[in-house]
Amino acid sequence: MRRFDPAARNVLGGPLEVCSINPLTGWFRNGCCETEGLDHGTHVVCTVVTEAFLAHQLREGNDLVTPRPEYLFTGLKPGDQWCVCLTRWKDALDAGCAPPIRLDATHEEALVVVPLETLKSYAAVA
Repeated sequence: MRRFDPAARNVLGGPLEVCSINPLTGWFRNGCCETEGLDHGTHVVCTVVTEAFLAHQLREGNDLVTPRPEYLFTGLKPGDQWCVCLTRWKDALDAGCAPPIRLDATHEEALVVVPLETLKSYAAVA
């Protein structure tokens, strides 16, 4: 997979790491939570999805569970890593069901909406 922007940085200031290849995630479907102007959802938060998050998203009209083969989307299950929209993650945070995130694979653009200390408090355990 080719990175869209090899200079992309994560929220810790280091190089942006791959979030997931299986399932293949990212706005560019290259495994990285990279973004650009056409990405109105700002898919920059690398999450480790949980049952609570998936259920919350479904209630909010964002079905991340149902496979959509026409989009090469197999559907997510708890434990999958996935680049989610910044506002969707923030909404889940406000609802008390934000999933853990991988800081090394979360794009620095997330810091525009969520402070680093908050992101660190949701860091996935390696």
